[in-house]
Amino acid sequence: MRAEASDSLPAVGDPTSGASSPASPEPPEPTLPGLTNARGLGLSRVPIRVRESAVTLGGWRLLVATDQGDGSITLVDAGTPEPVHRGEGIFLGWPPERLAAAYTMLAPPDEAALFDLPQLG
Repeated sequence: MRAEASDSLPAVGDPTSGASSPASPEPPEPTLPGLTNARGLGLSRVPIRVRESAVTLGGWRLLVATDQGDGSITLVDAGTPEPVHRGEGIFLGWPPERLAAAYTMLAPPDEAALFDLPQLG
């Protein structure tokens, strides 16, 4: 009887058994409404000039490629409590809230957070 019970169980890895494959599923790609296959290509430090100030500001430009076209989002170091984002290319005319969300989603992770030196002594 014991042999009959084990014969009725589906084999491991049997596609009809409904068991998941041993490979872990890949995390979902970040999605932005209106854009397909959006991916950040990297950050670069850029100087920024504004009409209201005679001082050159700095910022971080995130280059982005999508199926609809290329563009960039710049995070301006304006010294204000709220971050200032500027869109170029495909992002021109986007509202600030949408630019901030896209920048956060597509920017590479902060490497400083990953770099940790133990304190010795």
